[in-house]
Amino acid sequence: MPQGRQIPGGRQGLSRRALLGGAVGAAAATLMPRLADAAPLAKVKANGVLRVAIYQDNAPWSWDEGGQIRGIDADLGRALAEALGVKADLAIFSADESVEDDLRNAVWRGGLLGFQAADVMLHVPFDPAFAAQVDQVAIVAPYAREKFGLACATGKGLECEAAPVAFKGHKLAVELATIPDYYLMGQFGGALAKDVVHFPNGAAAVSAMVKGDADAAMATAAQLEYGLKDQTSGFARRKGPLPMMTSPGWDVGMAVKEASRTLGDALDTIVTAMQKDGRMAALCTRYGVTWQAPLAAG
Repeated sequence: MPQGRQIPGGRQGLSRRALLGGAVGAAAATLMPRLADAAPLAKVKANGVLRVAIYQDNAPWSWDEGGQIRGIDADLGRALAEALGVKADLAIFSADESVEDDLRNAVWRGGLLGFQAADVMLHVPFDPAFAAQVDQVAIVAPYAREKFGLACATGKGLECEAAPVAFKGHKLAVELATIPDYYLMGQFGGALAKDVVHFPNGAAAVSAMVKGDADAAMATAAQLEYGLKDQTSGFARRKGPLPMMTSPGWDVGMAVKEASRTLGDALDTIVTAMQKDGRMAALCTRYGVTWQAPLAAG
């Protein structure tokens, strides 16, 4: 999921579904087998296809390269389909104004321009408070953890471990309208606002630094690792925490339709196995990314 659509606050809370489950009591228990029978895991297997929605321009997780859909999420989608014994239909889509819009377009209704709703959407924030707001879907199977970081070009008089206010006068690359953008533009009394250079996504911001068009880049750890994987020198990643950074990181999961709980359960089982046997880490390693286990993993 692009940086602007993340729910990175690490909020805790009881989901609306959990509250409803306690309220309806035994009556719900009598309905569950019927609902489970109606859920589409059997339909996915009968059709022989798992349609997987993934974000466009979200390297290293997903992007279209000359008609070939690549990235960690693309490979994960193929692995999920293989584990279910069906073919993968990767459906790449552009992010809308909010994650709620993306879930509507990609999962439970379909896009207004003819995008067919998918069986599952990847790179959804796995957050209890957010899940309580989106009743049409179930957010399941946390499979990674994301966080923000900073990298600097060496030899430009910029100390990457210094307080960010010391970066004044250096070009700082970020994705437009994201937490890194708001952080560098607004913190430290706005001292860095004139030094921030905007790009359409985090990967492009890191690429600008590599090309010499910026002195530093702030993006997700995965974007930084992917963008610097072929660089053996000339760049440094900040090791210390960023002062006044409010986002501690966030878990990434997937979403299925609310009525698709059997599919969600099957995907959760597959993802758990992939984490335990090293396959999830291996998917990330292909793109130079270090897999971070989600805090919500079972």
